[in-house]
Amino acid sequence: MKKIIGKEKPLSDLLANKKYTIHYYQREYRWGKKQIEELIDDLTGEFLEFYEAGHSRDMVQNYGHYYLGSIVLSSGENQNAIIDGQQRLTSLTLLLIYLNNLQKELKDKVAIDNLIFSERYGQKSFNIYVEEREECLNALYTGKDFDPDDQPESVKAIYERYNDISEIFPEDLTKGDALPFFIDWLIYNVDLVEISAYAEQDAHKIFVSMNDRGLSLTPTEMLKGFLLSEIQSDQIRNKANDVWKEYISTLNEIDKEEDATFLKNWLRSQYAETIRETKRGAINEDFDIIGTTFHKWVRENTQKIGLNKASDYEKFTTDEFPKYADIYKTLKKYSLEFSTDYECVFYNANRNFTLQYQVILAAISPDDDAETIKRKIQIVSRYLDQYSARRIFNFKTVDYSTTKNAMFNISKKIRRKTPDDLRTILKDELLNMEFSLDNIDRFFLNQFTGRYMLHILARLTYYVERGSGLPTKFEDYVNRGIRNPYDIEHVWADHYERFQNEFETEDDFQLARNKFGDLLILPQDKNRSFNDATYNQKLPMYFGENLLAKSLNENCYKNNPQFKRFIEEQNLPFKAETEFTKASIETRGKLYNALCNKIWDVRLI
Repeated sequence: MKKIIGKEKPLSDLLANKKYTIHYYQREYRWGKKQIEELIDDLTGEFLEFYEAGHSRDMVQNYGHYYLGSIVLSSGENQNAIIDGQQRLTSLTLLLIYLNNLQKELKDKVAIDNLIFSERYGQKSFNIYVEEREECLNALYTGKDFDPDDQPESVKAIYERYNDISEIFPEDLTKGDALPFFIDWLIYNVDLVEISAYAEQDAHKIFVSMNDRGLSLTPTEMLKGFLLSEIQSDQIRNKANDVWKEYISTLNEIDKEEDATFLKNWLRSQYAETIRETKRGAINEDFDIIGTTFHKWVRENTQKIGLNKASDYEKFTTDEFPKYADIYKTLKKYSLEFSTDYECVFYNANRNFTLQYQVILAAISPDDDAETIKRKIQIVSRYLDQYSARRIFNFKTVDYSTTKNAMFNISKKIRRKTPDDLRTILKDELLNMEFSLDNIDRFFLNQFTGRYMLHILARLTYYVERGSGLPTKFEDYVNRGIRNPYDIEHVWADHYERFQNEFETEDDFQLARNKFGDLLILPQDKNRSFNDATYNQKLPMYFGENLLAKSLNENCYKNNPQFKRFIEEQNLPFKAETEFTKASIETRGKLYNALCNKIWDVRLI
């Protein structure tokens, strides 16, 4: 083996005008939302340890550094091949693309283009070059539409993780003066160790050596070891060990790290009393420590948990642990599988509201019977659905970093409460929210609301069809994995020249076109085939689609007694639109407002 070179480098040095390749046998990009969430949370949390409003940009050089691990390269044959580290470097590239898009309108734009792509011999390509990824990355970089259907799995994952970043990235850093400070810190103060070997074989040997020396215990295994060590009876300890292994195995059938995810949610929901303050220099508290080293937190907080004698440890491992694990598995099941009994669990998961598991588990008492557990799941999940709707309709995110403190406080308020107490507490919470449903007709489609709009329109469509006694499936409307998924349909085609008499500028036209009342959902093939059609051409075609689209056509109100009865009973302002004008958009907006206030009525809690 030739000499190995290891050097700590900031992200700017690693990526600036560099070109990396990834060998064909390890080109899969496999990071999921969880890994992206952890990366964003770690980076933004560390940055906020140092940033204060009023700092000058040059002060960033005095902020602390953050170590993001090592990468292993093979540098022979005039190329840098990534042997280990492509998941992180690809994810960081996606973050840089997102940040670059965020700062496009800023005066103090940080020059990071050369960290994303570079030019050689007149040809531009992305710095981590894999041919099959180029089209997707270019679309993300330029803001163009991209259809991930029929793309390789890695390309689909890249597209999905970029959307995750746009959802997860803290809203506070996208506004005001903080963004350029964060970008400066990211590229100059986030460091990785570059380990470079000339020969690819040597690079692989380094990789194996770094990852195959010993077998580290996971936090879950260390927690099990501690809990079992406090049980005195060999027989009971063996039983507890069998229970633990069985449940950890079934959790990991959901995902390879689901055991740790469940334990964090369970411990936070039932026992965490404190959370880190959102200010510089604040220390980690219960919530935060459980999220990183839950096994240590349990050892240091046995009294808070109620672990005082051997029988407490027995009950904790053989009764409470499996009970809450079963409830968690139920929640995970119905987050993916639509059920009318647990529909709001599915709705919350469809919005990627991952904190719902913690909040729902907080309401469950170890002594609850099956019927009580079901009622509590329904009550809390309905509250979370309404909480999310109120935030989204007021252009506020429901991502993890924005809502975790609020959800922690709610978890404490509802911990082990009765169903009646839950309803009272959660109704009061909604009625006292700073966000209401008063101005839904002003809602519109933009870069932020785009991630939620399909869900909302699908909810309206499903509500109308179900209320009218028609067969309908919400899960089909939002399933992006089917062959012909549903898309957002603009009633007005994107042809400003048709509306020049009504609008002074194209921007005014686009604002009107993106209003709530101009939107529907249609299957992707229909959406594309209708793309350039006039309203008069679309109207008869809408009649063959879902009921919300069909309701624009006057024929929908003929020989349709169930639909007409539903309209009358719910007092909804449905009407056909023979022409679709600016006034029609406002009229439909009022209809959508009425529907939303029915769907997200606080009295349903």
